[in-house]
Amino acid sequence: MKATPPKTTANVNLNQAREARKDEFYTRLHDIETELRHYEKQFKGKVVYCNCDDPRISNFFHYFSYKFEPLGLKKLMTTCYKNQNPDMFSQHQAEKAIYIEYKADANGKLIPYPDYMKLITGEYKGGKDENNVLELKEIGIGHLEGDGDFRKPECIELLKQADIVVTNPPFSLFREYVAQLIEHGKKFLILGDQNAVTYKEIFRFIKENKVWLGMNNGGTKWFEVKDYYDIKTESRKKIENGKKYFSAGKINWFTNMDTAKRHENLLLYKTYKGNETDYPKYDNYDAIEVSKTKDIPTDYRGVMGVPVTFFDKYNPEQFELVGMAEDNGRGYSGGIWQGGSIKCLVNGEAKFKRLFIKHRM
Repeated sequence: MKATPPKTTANVNLNQAREARKDEFYTRLHDIETELRHYEKQFKGKVVYCNCDDPRISNFFHYFSYKFEPLGLKKLMTTCYKNQNPDMFSQHQAEKAIYIEYKADANGKLIPYPDYMKLITGEYKGGKDENNVLELKEIGIGHLEGDGDFRKPECIELLKQADIVVTNPPFSLFREYVAQLIEHGKKFLILGDQNAVTYKEIFRFIKENKVWLGMNNGGTKWFEVKDYYDIKTESRKKIENGKKYFSAGKINWFTNMDTAKRHENLLLYKTYKGNETDYPKYDNYDAIEVSKTKDIPTDYRGVMGVPVTFFDKYNPEQFELVGMAEDNGRGYSGGIWQGGSIKCLVNGEAKFKRLFIKHRM
């Protein structure tokens, strides 16, 4: 039998480029402003790094550059993967990824790039050179040696300088991305798919109180995409003001920055006693089924199975996070799985992904 030849480097690179395009979503400024207003005091004197962001397009960079002085930032850095927007800055002439820094002087003022915001919005009409064009080198834009991938050594060196990372990372690399932030001990505020809470790697961080959800979670969030992005489902696309938008499903903010919401007790009104039939036992887990977070009984002291949306209300001072169903992560049930189906069963009927919790005593 003739051996199948290995993929060529060109084919591998092409596939990687295709995959990168699938992760090329641009967060709306409205969504950024709505979430970040809850953390403003935590940014004072900090170095912020947006490491998946083309500064010409990214609304994360626009937000922080515009609010640099009001927030009291020390420095703002951004980098992005070079293939993400090959027409930006380079006009297809440069092979290197770009980065940019905003810095504050000793008085907390911006080292002046006076026309930077006008440049990135296309409003700049003047210039500093003979051609009356403001050159990129004059506003602090430089080149990386590599492709700008957040995993590359030079990007990690920039990460080490940062206090807080804020961005919309590639969803396909979410596990690896969060693990890197945790490894380097960084504060962060990032977007991710709602179901990422059930990834065994992310769940472990949540259980260890290293990651939790932000303020505005679930619900549909719309992301701007390039015209070439193929969206087959009509309900998941729209055009507004000539721009194409894609609904990536239910999206959460993931963070390790403190929020008031994290310390609020979930208000409960139902009881287990007298309503036992509303809370059947699982066939294969030593826990009761609670199909809605709002129906968690106040008086049950055993383990309860709840939907993944519970995390939006999770206060670790009120509840203990025991584990999750085996279909979410093998060996992560907290020892209450009794064998058989990995899905939670009630009278043989499988329930959707479940987390297991207990009331704190």
